[in-house]
Amino acid sequence: MAHIEHMDPGQSSFFLAFRDEWLDDHFLKFHAHQGLELLFIHEGQGAVEVEGRSYELEGGTLFCFQPYQLHKLEVPGGNEARYIRTNLTFDPRYLEPFLVPYPKLQAFLRFLSKGSLSSPRFTFAQNRLMGVMESHVQAVLIPGEEQEEARILFLISLLRHLQLAVIPHTELSPEGWSVKKTAHIESIMDWIEGHFREPFSLELLAGKLHLSSYYVPHLFKQYTGVSLTDYVTARRIREACVLLGNSNKSVQQIAFEVGRLSPAYFCKLFKKNKGMTPLDYRSALHHTAK
Repeated sequence: MAHIEHMDPGQSSFFLAFRDEWLDDHFLKFHAHQGLELLFIHEGQGAVEVEGRSYELEGGTLFCFQPYQLHKLEVPGGNEARYIRTNLTFDPRYLEPFLVPYPKLQAFLRFLSKGSLSSPRFTFAQNRLMGVMESHVQAVLIPGEEQEEARILFLISLLRHLQLAVIPHTELSPEGWSVKKTAHIESIMDWIEGHFREPFSLELLAGKLHLSSYYVPHLFKQYTGVSLTDYVTARRIREACVLLGNSNKSVQQIAFEVGRLSPAYFCKLFKKNKGMTPLDYRSALHHTAK
């Protein structure tokens, strides 16, 4: 019999299940989180589906699921079937203030949680990753006043390891970028964060940054690998997912709230990005919550 697992951190900003073991039974999970989920597969064979695309699950693979990204994970059961994983889910906003002194690591976290990943699947070296995790995990899991500090140090160490040894350099922004250009990119993202609910205006954005309306999208595409328009759309869809999961607002209300879009255009964009209609997405979230 399949087992449906629903892991919801609720109001918590941090969840860690270290080297969980699942033996013999069929494992099936279909859900989305409000946080960033890093799923490390130590042992097991199966498949992961993310927004209509399928990926192989096997030992030594890492899956990165962005906030409110629906995903389905299935590991067939059977005699001596063995599935071992480490699941880390946290709210990126919980960590960001502590990364201010480390702008490259902060940009890396934003890339994982908000960027355009070419694939959610990566490979990692078991022995190196275990060294990073095992040096922190006991302090993270022991209750006490110092637990928050231990979590922050753990997340920073883990992200740094992923940045250096797991996520391919081709996924990241070009090396050798000047501080000035990097600051421009961060300013663009900050502006979008504050204005994505309004009709997008390249002229307003460029004027705010005192840059040309040609240079801004060119710089953004060169740095992130995605167009400015696609990034704005992805941010609106992410906000729509939050509203679909946490409110009873109609599709029409949500379409207006995330960019003053018409319901028909919003539904078209949503299905193109998520592989299902907004109402189907809401239904899937409510089903897994039950």
